[in-house]
Parts: sequence; C-alpha cells; structure tokens
Amino acid sequence: MSGVLTPPPLGLYVHLPWCVQKCPYCDFNSHALRGDLPESDYIGALLRDAEGEAARANGRTVETIFIGGGTPSLFSAEAITRLLRGLGERLPIAANAEITLEANPGTLEAGRFKGFLDAGINRLSIGVQSFDDAHLRRLGRIHGGGEASRAVEAAQRAGFERINLDLMHGLPAQSGGEALADVEQALALGIRHLSHYQLTLEPGTAFHARPPTLPDEDRLADIEAACAERIAERQLQRYEVSAWAVPGEECRHNLNYWRFGDYLAIGAGAHGKVSQADGRIQRYSKLRMPRQYQTHAGTPPATAETRPVTMAERPLEYLMNALRLTAGVPMNEALARTGLTRDAFEPALSEAREQALLVDDPAWLQATPHGQRFLDDLLSRFLYVAPGTAEVRSG
Repeated sequence: MSGVLTPPPLGLYVHLPWCVQKCPYCDFNSHALRGDLPESDYIGALLRDAEGEAARANGRTVETIFIGGGTPSLFSAEAITRLLRGLGERLPIAANAEITLEANPGTLEAGRFKGFLDAGINRLSIGVQSFDDAHLRRLGRIHGGGEASRAVEAAQRAGFERINLDLMHGLPAQSGGEALADVEQALALGIRHLSHYQLTLEPGTAFHARPPTLPDEDRLADIEAACAERIAERQLQRYEVSAWAVPGEECRHNLNYWRFGDYLAIGAGAHGKVSQADGRIQRYSKLRMPRQYQTHAGTPPATAETRPVTMAERPLEYLMNALRLTAGVPMNEALARTGLTRDAFEPALSEAREQALLVDDPAWLQATPHGQRFLDDLLSRFLYVAPGTAEVRSG
C-alpha cells in the first residue's frame, strides 16, 4: 500500500522555554524563570543545535520559522537578532520566509516591538486569552485586559502588519456575553488573524489536578456558535477549527503543519518531523530540561527521541490535522505526503463518506459540517495504537 513520497515544504520550530510563571492550563514545555534569563548561553545553544539540523534539512529551504515557548518575548531584541542572523548562516532560509514570534502582553515593553521587527520578525502572535481582568486572574495570567489592548496597539504603531491574537473561550464561570465581549474587543483592534480555541484541561497541568468548573457542553456549543458568527461578520474566514483570518493572512507555518509538512526543531523540548527521499518519515524531539539541553546542544545526545512514522500510522497522522482545515486537502496531496496509495485509507474512507462525515468527492479530503462537529469520531475510524503526538505551537 505504499506509493511515492514527495518531501513537503520545510519549516523550523524554535523553542524558548521560560515564562515569568507557569499558567495552570499550560501543558507545553515551559519553566518559570528563577533568577536571570540565561539569554546569551541559550542563544548559543540554539545555534549549535541549528548546525546539526542542517543535515536534516539536506539542502532544502526553510520556508517558515516559528519561535514559541514559554514566552519568547522575555528575550531582548538583540538576542533575537543574534538568533536569526545565526540561523541564516547555518540554514538556507527563504527570502520571503514567514517568521513568527510569540509574545505575552505582560512581558512586553513598547520599545521592544520595533527591535523585534528590525531583527527580522515579520509576524507576532500575542497571547491575550481574554480581555476580562477577572478571567485573566483565574487563568494565572500576569497582564490585564487594558495592557493587552495597549500591547496590540503598540505593535501596530511599531510597524507590524501581521499580528495574531490568541483568545480562549469556555473559561471557568464564563458567560456567553463575556466570551462575545472578548471577541468584540479583539476585532475592534483591527487584527487580521485570530486563534479562538476552547480551554481544555490537559494532563499534567494544575487545572487538570484541581479542575475548575467549566461551562457544560450545551453552553460551550452556544458560546462557540455565537462567537463564530460574530467573527465571520467582520470578514475573517475560518480556515481551521480554531483559526480565523482575512484571506491571505493565514499562518503559513501552521498550514504546513496541518498539511503534514516537515519542520526542523531546535530548543529544549522542541519536536520535529522530517521526510526522507527514500520514503521514511521520522519524528524526533530534543531534551526537555533547559540546562541539560544547553549542555548537549549540537551533539547527538541533545535528541531525546527519534521514532519512525510507520505506514500503518500515516493515514491517521495525516488526517488528524488535515481534516481540521475547513477547505480540506486534495487527495493527491495526501498520497504524495504520506507515500501511501489510496487503498491505505480504505475502508474507513468510504465508510466515512457513506455516513456523511466526509464530502463525497474522491479527489478531495474534507470533513462535512457534521464531520467537523464529530471530528474525534471521524478520526477514530483511522485509529491505531501509537505513542504521544508531537507538541507543536500554533497561533
């Protein structure tokens, strides 16, 4: 059931793991900063790591870079400048590469935005989560709603044309009106990309250990529908389950991820995926603890785990992200990026179409509105027993 694998576009994920404090809902590899930020040493480790990633790139051009965390905006503009210059010396990076930096309003000084822009960052992803001060306190955020608005406005004044806002809904004790107010405030700021996702209680987080009371399923559905309607009224189009954008403003890095693209990984706990010309696909991750990572960066022990994506795993590995895209993907792309034949997706593919979970078009893979609503059920038809999925930042 194997076909011909065509290497997809290549991105780069860079992980900066420190935060001022750990949020109770966060399951990413982030660490509360204790003492001084080891800025210079960590950037040096990232650049040593990038030298090793050049072999994995195998001459391919990096089309997108996403600097996530943690809170990357804790790092100075000078450090980000050194990082991007060093990456350009070690990896072939496209002249028009999309380069995103995650930022939190509570760690930003207005003067840093121009420095980030001058360093080469051309897209900001600002973790607002809510504009409601009471909800922000419950989420463990260190900024207030007014501070969040001022951060967006300062980024716009500095010259950033591409800005994403992260908003959560389904917060503890959140009403539908409060969720709509958050959306209204985001839209009033003139943003052209919005990540709007439901709060979930992930294993290993403080919220999972001590769960807050969240809205029930019916209220969650009402909140999501009302917010979706309001966002669509402002000419942002839903292109992924939790992502909205003015046409042309979609996040290229995340689109590559959702379409089973490849991405290199540097930084503590960063995950990567690389397709080989011989048909192999590998996922890998770096050491999670920052101090250990810095010690071993640039050497083989810095890679904590490498595992192949087997032929049996590839249908679900592909569909679990591609079917989140509202427009779906061409069937030919699925075959090229997985190295499979159409038979490898059967009989689940035909059954899903018969049950109106997928659009009835053999040339296209697209969930119907019913399939989007019951996406977990749809994906379960392609289920296999597999290790944990990669931790990849979106926004």
